[in-house]
This record gives sequence, C-alpha cells and structure tokens, in this order.
Amino acid sequence: MARRNHDIPKVKLTWSNLKESLLIFTYIKPYMGKFITGLVFIALSSATTMAFPYLLKQLINSANGQADPPFSTPGIIVGWMFAVLTIQMLFSFMRIYLFTSVGEHAVADMRRDIYKKMITMPMDFFAQRRVGELSSRISSDLSQIQDAVTTLLAEVLRGILVLIIGIGLILYISPRLTGVMLSVLPIIIIIAIIFGRFIRRFSRQTQDQLADSNIIVQETLQGISNVKSFANEWFEINRYTSSLQKVIKMAVKSGLYRGMFVSFLLFSVFGTIALVIWYGIGHLNFGNLTAFVVYTAFVGGSMAGFADLYGQLQKTMGATQRVRELLKDVPEQVSEQEESLQPEHTLHGQVTLEQVAFNYPSRADVTVLKNVSITAMPGEQIAIVGPSGAGKSTIAGLLLRFYEPTGGQLLFDAKPATSIPLTQLRKQIALVPQDILLFGGTIRENILYGKPNATQEEIEAAAKQAHAHEFITSFPEGYETVVGERGVKLSGGQRQRIAIARAILKDPVILILDEATSSLDATSESLVQEALDNLMKNRTSFIIAHRLSTVRSADKIVVLENGEVREFGTHQELINLPDGLYRELNRLQLEITGVE
Repeated sequence: MARRNHDIPKVKLTWSNLKESLLIFTYIKPYMGKFITGLVFIALSSATTMAFPYLLKQLINSANGQADPPFSTPGIIVGWMFAVLTIQMLFSFMRIYLFTSVGEHAVADMRRDIYKKMITMPMDFFAQRRVGELSSRISSDLSQIQDAVTTLLAEVLRGILVLIIGIGLILYISPRLTGVMLSVLPIIIIIAIIFGRFIRRFSRQTQDQLADSNIIVQETLQGISNVKSFANEWFEINRYTSSLQKVIKMAVKSGLYRGMFVSFLLFSVFGTIALVIWYGIGHLNFGNLTAFVVYTAFVGGSMAGFADLYGQLQKTMGATQRVRELLKDVPEQVSEQEESLQPEHTLHGQVTLEQVAFNYPSRADVTVLKNVSITAMPGEQIAIVGPSGAGKSTIAGLLLRFYEPTGGQLLFDAKPATSIPLTQLRKQIALVPQDILLFGGTIRENILYGKPNATQEEIEAAAKQAHAHEFITSFPEGYETVVGERGVKLSGGQRQRIAIARAILKDPVILILDEATSSLDATSESLVQEALDNLMKNRTSFIIAHRLSTVRSADKIVVLENGEVREFGTHQELINLPDGLYRELNRLQLEITGVE
C-alpha cells in the first residue's frame, strides 16, 4: 500500500535539516528570474494589503474633516481604496502565477530525476523496498515539496512581512496600546497552538481510520473472486461497516473539539478587539482606533498562521529527506540516453560461468550458488534443472547482471561481463519468464517493446513466428486490442506468445527461458513450445525448466542441487547414470504425469 500523504514524517526544525531541505532550490535555479520576481510581488502584495487599513482610517476621519492630505473627501479616499484593491489584485495574481509556474517546473524536473534514479537502480534496491513506498516518493513526497514552493514559501514570507509591517504600524499609531495588545495576544496564540495540535492529532487519527476502511475496499475488490467463491459478501460488508462506524466516532469526536476550538478563537479574537477598543477610547480618535484594530487582526492572524506553517514546514523537511535519501543511492551504470548497439560490444553468444558463487545482499549468510561452472558455445541450448531452491532462477539474474557474483566470474565471448556496458549487454539478451508482465496498452505496443522503432511488418512477422498472429487478428481491434492491466484480458498462453513475439522482435544473441511453459495447459504448451523453438534457432539459449520433458533435446543439461552442479550432460547421458539426481527427478515426474 502506498504511503499516505499525512504519513509523511515530521522532523525537527534544525539548521542541519533546514539545509537538507534546500534541495529544492537546486531545481529552482533555472527559473530564478521568475522566482525573484515572485518574491518582489509578495512584498508589493503585502505592502498594498497593509495600506488598506490606513485608507480605512482616512475614510472614517474624513467624516469629521480630520483626514490627512491629499485625502480630503470620502469620494477621493474610496477611489484610492479601489485603486489599491486593483493593484493588490494584480500583485496577488502575479505572485500566485509566478510561484505556481516555478513550482510546477521545478517539481517536474525533480520527478524526472527521481524516476530516472529509480528505474536505473539495481534489482537489490527493489527487492528491499515495497512498490507503494517508492510510488509515494514520486507522488506524496513531491506533492508536499511542490506545495512548499507554490504556497508554503510564499505564505511564510508574506506572513513575516505582514507581521513586521503590522507591528511597526501599530507601534507608530500607539505604543501604549501596542503594549496592551502584545501582552494579551501571545497568550491567546499559545493556547490556540496547543489546542490546534490536539485537534490535528484527532484529525490524523480520523484520516488513518478512513485509510484503513479504504484498504478493506481495495483488498475486497482485488480479491473479489475469493469473496464470491466463499460467499463472504456480507462478511466484507459488515467488516467495512464496522470500520466506517469507527471513522464516524472519531470524526464526531474531532468535530466536538473543533467546535470548542472555533468557539474559543471567536471569543478570544472578539474579546481582544473589545479590550483594545475599550482601552483605546480616549487615547485615540475613531479612525486611528479602527486602523489599530485591523492591523492587530493582521498581526494576530499572521502569528496564529505560523503554527500551521511550522507543521507544514516539518512535513516538507521530512519529504525532502526521503527524496534526498533516494537521490544519494548509487544507480546501475546504464547509458544516459537511448543508444544503438555498438560494433565493439557485439556478442557472438559464448557464455561462461567460471567458479561462480553468489549470496543475495539481503541474505548474506545464505549461499545460493557455490562454485558453479557452465560453458555455453554460440547457438547451444543449455537446460538448467533441479529441485525448487536449487538456484536456477538466480543464474538467470546473474546472466542479465541484475546481480554481480560474489565469487568467480561471468564471461561473454571470453571477456569479463564487467567490461561490457550494461545497456550494450542487455540489448543482446532476452528473457521470457514464467509470469509474463504485459503493460496495460495495446498488443502492438507490448510487442513493440522489444524493438521500439520496428515497423508494422516486423511486428506481424514476429507475431507469426510466435504463433500469435492468428489469435491477435481474431480480435475486432487486432493489434490495437488493449490487453488491460498486466494483460488480464488475455489467457496465459496468449500472454506467453506475445512475450515470445516481443523477444523475437528484439532478435537477441542470448536467450533466457525461465519456466516459460510450466503454468500452461497441454494445448497452449504445444503452441508456445513451437514458438519457443522458432525463437531459440541460432541463439545461445538457457532453458530453466521444471518439466524435464521440455529439455530433452537440449545440447547440455545442468542439474543443480543446493546451489551446486551435481550432474552435467545430455538427456541420454544423465538418464543412464545410476542413482543420478536427474534420473530420479525424471522418474518422479513420470509417476505424477504418466507421460513418457
């Protein structure tokens, strides 16, 4: 499950954490002109906002003929008011537009860099993290940072300016009344901050409970076949209803405290205003008193707003730290841009595993492969068989350099694998796994993934070799048929044949088949096996198989057990070994399937 936005951790506001949060400014740098202009408009907008109470004072004083020049008549003052409002409207528009533009561009650049970093990380990085956690970094975390650029930063600067200008103006109007106000207002603000944190905690608990309810919906819909097959519709309805009742209970309690909080704020604000007016009568004329009250409201609003802004700043620093952690990780050395196969890195198909040992980084104490040596000559078919957990699929991962051997070395055409750039190597290897993942687009787009610049004729030729063209053209939309998420609209055999077509279109030098037919029925397996035979022609092929009947024609069969090579040879050589592991595996499968 993806991390929820309100789950972004808050961190302490320290100088070290604040410097970490300055990451965003490296992305703002290309748009610094707009950013500085936006800061200017923030200052101008704040100044025009603070001018309005002054004009209000002049309007009130004009009734008694006490207005300062050039504000001689109420009509002139109202005209000035509308002029200030018009200018303020323009300044506010420019401020919002400029900061939104800078924020959108900067965060888009950051999203691109984070996605690029994610997609170029080694496989161990993904093995140790959940997809939901990673997706939250590019969605929730960056949305929080985006809010900081487009809104939070502007509000902080605006609040500081209003606070400074406001306190300066009320001191100018009446230092004595300012002392009265400043002696009362901070107490009210402190109480409001404490009360506000208490309410926010209740609000977060309500959101968490609502998220738990949403999880029930998500899990139920994803496993709807299980729900219906067990006739558990009402069980799930009651479970969801029970969760919603908890949400209601929490929300009502939150509303009770929120109502008390709002009532307290209203009482405090108007009580403070009443106190200031009461104390100001006799000390100030009505116009100055009105301006003082309005400026006091601005100052109080700014001070109270800093509590929320502080909480948002903490969240932003938490989000920034998570993003920085990701950007600091070391990616694979893949090419920085799309590149064609370079002649000096062209492979002929010889592959050698020389005394290879391997431990997964997350399980360093478990040895998966021990001194495995295998040599495949160009065009040979090498089958790798053995019990579950023997290390068969690990060899596939090593061939693709998803992981590096912890001992021994991997050679391609007698050259160390590390001497061949990753992108150049992987362009010449194709993998057809057991669990085929198709992207949610069309059949054409999925086949095209093997060679993005291929023509329609090449796509159809690959599909015909994979025995997929016939069923594809039977669909009303043909190659433009949308396969659905993960290819759910297609059968297992159809997905396999599309994956094979994709591999044929790629035209690899080395082919890896990882249990490619193990989950298919007899009819589908026959068609897929024919497609695989077409795919393996003139290619070095590694066939990882559980069904031994599919590897009898292989040039060599490697039998693994507990990460070690137990036996090596052709089918006939291995079946004739007395007490051999391959012979025993073959006998057990014959007993289960009854097929020779």
